[in-house]
Amino acid sequence: MNITGIVRNVFLPRQKELERHINGAETLQQNVLQHLVTRAGNTEYGRNHLFGTIHNYDDFARNIPINTYEELKGDIDRMRHGERDILWPGRVKWYAKSSGTTNDKSKFIPVSADGLRDTHYKGGKDAVAIYLDNNPKSRMFDGKGLILGGSHSPNCNLADSLVGDLSAILIENITPLVNLVRVPQKQTALLSDFEVKRDRIARETMGRNVTNLSGVPSWMLSVLTRVMELTGKTHLEEVWPNLEVFFHGGVAFTPYRKQYEQLITSPRMHYMETYNASEGFFGLQNDPQDKSMLLMSDYGVFYEFIPMDEFGTDNPTAVPLWGVETGRNYAMVISTSCGLWRYVLGDTVSFTSVNPYKFVITGRTKSFINAFGEELIVDNAEQGLAHACSETGAEVLEYTAAPVFMDGNAKCRHQWLIEFARRPDNIGRFASLLDKRLQELNSDYEAKRYKNITLQHLEIVEARPNLFNDWLKMKGKLGGQHKIPRLNNNRDIMEQMLRLMEMGI
Repeated sequence: MNITGIVRNVFLPRQKELERHINGAETLQQNVLQHLVTRAGNTEYGRNHLFGTIHNYDDFARNIPINTYEELKGDIDRMRHGERDILWPGRVKWYAKSSGTTNDKSKFIPVSADGLRDTHYKGGKDAVAIYLDNNPKSRMFDGKGLILGGSHSPNCNLADSLVGDLSAILIENITPLVNLVRVPQKQTALLSDFEVKRDRIARETMGRNVTNLSGVPSWMLSVLTRVMELTGKTHLEEVWPNLEVFFHGGVAFTPYRKQYEQLITSPRMHYMETYNASEGFFGLQNDPQDKSMLLMSDYGVFYEFIPMDEFGTDNPTAVPLWGVETGRNYAMVISTSCGLWRYVLGDTVSFTSVNPYKFVITGRTKSFINAFGEELIVDNAEQGLAHACSETGAEVLEYTAAPVFMDGNAKCRHQWLIEFARRPDNIGRFASLLDKRLQELNSDYEAKRYKNITLQHLEIVEARPNLFNDWLKMKGKLGGQHKIPRLNNNRDIMEQMLRLMEMGI
């Protein structure tokens, strides 16, 4: 029996609703804004910022300042200790722990019941709705979905209050019906020791009919590698012949794509990018032929955008969705049904279209190298590495980069630490291809590289196997939603990794 054919009917109404994102996104966003300020009007934050007087976007922007986590941290700490009606109505019991990508301080992002329902779970459902619409022959519900999650622990010793990875919070609160179509068992999915968890997941799932995968590409690849080790198979479709789609997010897929394509050779395999974070669910790839994602405008998230050439100035201009321009780099600012108000997310995006509103993630507001005025962003790095890999047949597993401000010969350069899944025959040629492509992609980088006057040719240091995983393990960040910091404007992380490599640990 074709179970997917029956389940498909459940998603038909939402597939029709999603058409509103093409021409009606601005109206959807205005409705979201009014809902958020009305719902939170009687919270402490709402009273202090006169939510009752907000009737339009201009009122909203005038009454509420732009906030970083530090500005909201005091209120979030009170909420974590059980206080009610602070940033969002009622008591918020769940907190997604996030370390960000550029520092070791943990952030605790409130995840309200409203936010779970109208943002996180809604995004998951829409991913399925869009995929089924694009793939009428899908049989994904005729098997199981392998969903990779993190772990959680008690929050401030309060009853029924927990803190952990967002993925663990989602698994803990998911409707029991979903457990009928997912693996591994909940107890395994929520294990905190990733090395133990990957082995148990592999053993529990290698004999099941897995049709779809969901998770962060780096951690999922580790699990799949263990499946191949245990089964002795060459390709993943030999283990799961009906595997058809990987819903991936959390980190850029570009460094991992070639490894997945070698691991899964079935022509029926699909990949769909999702943009979900601890703070919310923001975008979905709705066209398999277009890497840009559709901004989800009717969730519990109101969006604003700060042009990156103004970011960090005293009075940056934030614009709502209807004020963005294509091709411009923006820092994303969100207000959500979890109680984040005009919150600087830390991600940067660029719109490829405004009808509908589609975008690509370009990097992080703090994940860049601008030590010499070169303004190198993650999007440049990903494209540069993809080009160098394509030309040399190399495969990059993990990487990070940082400036060398001045060496013994008074020379400045960028230093790249790269762990290769397949190393190029000539590291020097790989470095030259990367350097040349970065100049083609970034005029500021090109200007600083002119005749080696300001910036010398980049340097590549080849990392030993598992160095990046060992660094994450040392930091207590192995598994879950943790990410490798890609570009750093200082050498702190680079020096830590180089010392770790010298120690041979």
